[in-house]
Amino acid sequence: MRRRAVLAAGGALALGGRARAEGAGPVDLLLVLAVDVSRSIDEEEARLQREGYQAAMMDPQVVAAITGGPAGAIAVAYLEWAGIQYQRVVIPWVRLGSAAECAGWSARLGRASRDSMSWTSISGALIAAGRALEECPFLATRRVIDVSGDGVNNSGPPPEVIRDVLVRDGVVINGLPIVNDRPNFGRAPEQDLEEHYRERVIGGEGAFLVVAEDFEKFGAAVRRKLMTEIAGVAGPARLG
Repeated sequence: MRRRAVLAAGGALALGGRARAEGAGPVDLLLVLAVDVSRSIDEEEARLQREGYQAAMMDPQVVAAITGGPAGAIAVAYLEWAGIQYQRVVIPWVRLGSAAECAGWSARLGRASRDSMSWTSISGALIAAGRALEECPFLATRRVIDVSGDGVNNSGPPPEVIRDVLVRDGVVINGLPIVNDRPNFGRAPEQDLEEHYRERVIGGEGAFLVVAEDFEKFGAAVRRKLMTEIAGVAGPARLG
């Protein structure tokens, strides 16, 4: 019964998206950045994550990808997530179509407050991202959810249940697993993180992983990932 309820809720989120996304004009891509803020990520790692997204969005190659499509712009929403009970939209939908707008978005992210909560619910992140796509005021033919995190799903329904609903509605889900060598409350993960993301999180046409070997390399991984998904080029399932 619970599985059917989750599927029904996810289907309603996904299937309602295109009907609502007409008010603010066309863009080339709707992109939800879903970022892990569970307790396994300490203050230093959280700072590196935020700075990675800030720097990536202002990178000249990323800006060129953003402005190089037919509409010359994308729409981005930034949300943070932890356990099934916690998802927060930090920056609602914003149209980015110039270097100045990308710089403004990065500055806004730098000013935003950050909370940290227990547990890791990738499925909750996907549900929240699907809801964000449903409520987006922009219209685009491509919809992508970009999930980054340093742990496997340990709260809420299995992530593949929500993933499959979203993928059936044409959403692409890409992953950025962060291989964190610091202790995770003394518990070893039940599954290799890259394998977990590959088998249970990513999905859709051209879906891929970029693995960040640690938080120090997170910014470079984000830049590679953004350029690939904004350009809409289907590459290998794992980008180096």
